[in-house]
Amino acid sequence: MDSAAARLVPVRNVPILMLALSSLLLGCQARTNTKQYAVEGSVLRKSPTSQEITIHHGDIPGFMPAMTMQYRVSDAASYREIQPGDKIKAELFVKSEGAGLDYWLASIQITDRSQRGSAVDNSPHELTAGEAIPDVPLLNQDGKTIRLSQFKGQALLVTFIYTRCPLPTFCPRITSQFAAIHDALKKDQQISGKAHLVSISFDPEHDKPAVLRKYGLAYLSDPAGFQTWDFAGPGADDLKKLAAAFGLEYYPDGNQITHSLVTLLIAPNGTLAQKWPENDWKTAEVLQALQNEAQQSSNQTPWGGQ
Repeated sequence: MDSAAARLVPVRNVPILMLALSSLLLGCQARTNTKQYAVEGSVLRKSPTSQEITIHHGDIPGFMPAMTMQYRVSDAASYREIQPGDKIKAELFVKSEGAGLDYWLASIQITDRSQRGSAVDNSPHELTAGEAIPDVPLLNQDGKTIRLSQFKGQALLVTFIYTRCPLPTFCPRITSQFAAIHDALKKDQQISGKAHLVSISFDPEHDKPAVLRKYGLAYLSDPAGFQTWDFAGPGADDLKKLAAAFGLEYYPDGNQITHSLVTLLIAPNGTLAQKWPENDWKTAEVLQALQNEAQQSSNQTPWGGQ
């Protein structure tokens, strides 16, 4: 993993974008530069253990839409002065290097102190084990609309990728690991029909069914593999819902997408069983967890969702 990757924390946007940022930012574009943006927003809280504040800000043209996000404050005196409820203006510096980002706030001005002590953090809830996952429609590689709920009674392994990702250690690595798991499942007769894989695209505007099918075939030995492994894209709003539920962050960066990573094991009853953030999980570990969950599959348990 790139040691320069920036640590992102829960991102919240009301109402345009609701994302949970709890993973390391894994950029899918190699570059090195520093850019500066003007930011205005309201302070929701201060971190008790670091020189960081969480603010709800408006759109940052050329960088990201309106959201709520935690930022490091470069100046200790400014950090001490800022209080939850304050409205501020600041300069956001974003340094891109390789696959990672570093970012911080500087030149902070407090424009309104009248709401100190009244800040409310309306963060959406990031799912934990045992909670029902969102059941949104997805358009798969065959142009068919699927829902995760249709796999009731099966263990599901779900991850997020996009087909144009250029870095071999990110989306291509995750998909290769899924391919290894898929091959192993074909040999396990004990869980035949009890496990399914789904790769969900961050880039539904580009990753249409034909693109997803071509991408998937590069990792499958034959088209029959799509019977147990779907490549699919959600609508834009449904992608935001999934991102919020699973602690994902993503945003366009030129003709590519900067995003975090997560792989999810969903129990046969539609609840979150286990989660592996980032890209350093071991294939054997995830395969074993999927096999264990599949062996407990039952069509008798109702499938939850949102």
